Amino acid sequence: MSTTVATGASVEAIQHHYDLSNDFYALWLDPSMTYSSALWYGDESLSSAQRNKLDWHLDRVQIDTAERLLDVGCGWGSLLHRATERNPRCHGVGLSLSAAQLAAIAEHHWPRIETRLESWADHEADAPYDGIVSIGAFEHFARLDQSPREKLEGYRAFFVFCHRVSKPRGPLSLQTITYETADREQFSRFFAERIFPESDLPHLHEIAQAAHGLFEIVELRNDRAHYARTLRHWLSALRAHKDEAIALVGERAYIDYERYLGLMVVAFHTGTMNLCRLALRRLDPPGVLA
Repeated sequence: MSTTVATGASVEAIQHHYDLSNDFYALWLDPSMTYSSALWYGDESLSSAQRNKLDWHLDRVQIDTAERLLDVGCGWGSLLHRATERNPRCHGVGLSLSAAQLAAIAEHHWPRIETRLESWADHEADAPYDGIVSIGAFEHFARLDQSPREKLEGYRAFFVFCHRVSKPRGPLSLQTITYETADREQFSRFFAERIFPESDLPHLHEIAQAAHGLFEIVELRNDRAHYARTLRHWLSALRAHKDEAIALVGERAYIDYERYLGLMVVAFHTGTMNLCRLALRRLDPPGVLA
């Protein structure tokens, strides 16, 4: 059932960023191709910190007993793969608007993982999901040219969708960049035109408002320092592979991405932006059994 509410970035805008080159991203991401903030507990490697993050979200959706998991914005499939590693009985469904990412997932031939090139707004679930995870996709659910009302309606539509396709009291684990000391009026024109077209960030209060009455927030982490640390790893790896990167995507794209990663380090270090991890639980009328 497709919604009439505007739901953010178009297919073309998503593919502008995520379909740039799988080989290019592989130069500076960890081997699992996890393209979002890691979760650091100590002096572990980036790969270990990314697994920490995946496990944090999977723990929140009770992966050890889940039979059906939905990943909204599944990237290169690291969360789905980790989910089915931890629970061989689980069937994972991933949604993405990036053809390149889904092609890369298909090359692995991972069992019990199904991916679809579609928006959550167009997704019809075959059966209710035991848990839903969305990491790094919420940033693309609104556009800078939308009014505050339209922006909130789009966020609300996402939570309505999650409520509709999940089981009673079903868990939802969400990770997103948010505005902190900045606002959308300070959104970088460079980011909007060169890196993330047709995208905007939420404020934490907008997430809470959009979820009101549908999902309750049961846990919240402020992890902007974790993202600054992750970005420093990415930036160092990109610079170490400069010649290879330029050969793959050209000098202009390399310069853009080096600038983008560097600016993001500063933004998270200073608190211009934040990184929120939220565990939520579906709300249901009295009498509905979990």
